[in-house]
Amino acid sequence: MSTPVELIDHQHELAGVLIGKGTPVVIADIEGLGRAPQRTSDVEPPGEDGLWLGPDLFGGRSIRINAGIKTPGNEQAALDVHAALQDAADDEAVRLTGGATTTLRLKFPGRETRTVRGRIRTLDADLTQAKHGWIPLDIEFTSQDQLFYGEQQTTSMPLGSLTRGGLTFPLVFPFTIEYTAGAVGRPGFLTNAGTAGTWPILRITGPCANPRITHVGSGRTLAVQGSLAAGEWVEIDTRPGWRTVLRSNGGGMPLTPQSRIDLFRLDPGLNEIHWNATDPTLTSSLAVTWWPAYKAL
Repeated sequence: MSTPVELIDHQHELAGVLIGKGTPVVIADIEGLGRAPQRTSDVEPPGEDGLWLGPDLFGGRSIRINAGIKTPGNEQAALDVHAALQDAADDEAVRLTGGATTTLRLKFPGRETRTVRGRIRTLDADLTQAKHGWIPLDIEFTSQDQLFYGEQQTTSMPLGSLTRGGLTFPLVFPFTIEYTAGAVGRPGFLTNAGTAGTWPILRITGPCANPRITHVGSGRTLAVQGSLAAGEWVEIDTRPGWRTVLRSNGGGMPLTPQSRIDLFRLDPGLNEIHWNATDPTLTSSLAVTWWPAYKAL
């Protein structure tokens, strides 16, 4: 995965195309960055006053960008920018794949870059003034969920090594250290710097059998059934819209019936992950990838 472009204040990136400050695309305003719309389940009780307030679920947000391509006196340059935006909006890898998304990256003063996942739904352009190097744009971006995401974070946890911890003195004897290949479980600590829970991608690389990953704080566990040879991997994608268990050979691997992939998420703040597997070589590893999630910019 390529390194994202570092944005400056009031510069944004729409599906890989830079817009805003320092670019030919001038932005007048951006709408839809407040609280996302909700799907309510309120019920009017028959025969009595009041309202039964049901669960409230967030929908995706609709972000509208009022902008224009400004290349004074240069019609070709304006059309080139318009073509780049049109091409980004027509990415077949996104458009023709259910659940696939592109990104809108936003940079405002005093804030780190935030990412919204979704699709470009509208890209209307008025070409009547293109000969003067001016093309007004009406852009609508529909997000997959209500959250804003930070930059990607990744950490690796080898099965046979300690990530944190050690011995606390004074020691009380006798004490026992369990170090059997079938029962090694090592803790890993990672931080979701955001203000909302976020769903990680978990990749286990063999050789190992029946790996089991536990989020210590909640007790949520994902247990894979099967074995991986040296160099083989299985990737568990817990993100809404994906939620897949994909093996390196293109197939899948089953989870135990008790494994709830839809509930396995990282809470805001410090999270502790334990994982164990049968691996006589102690060379298998777990890689955790996540994006800090924020409720607001």
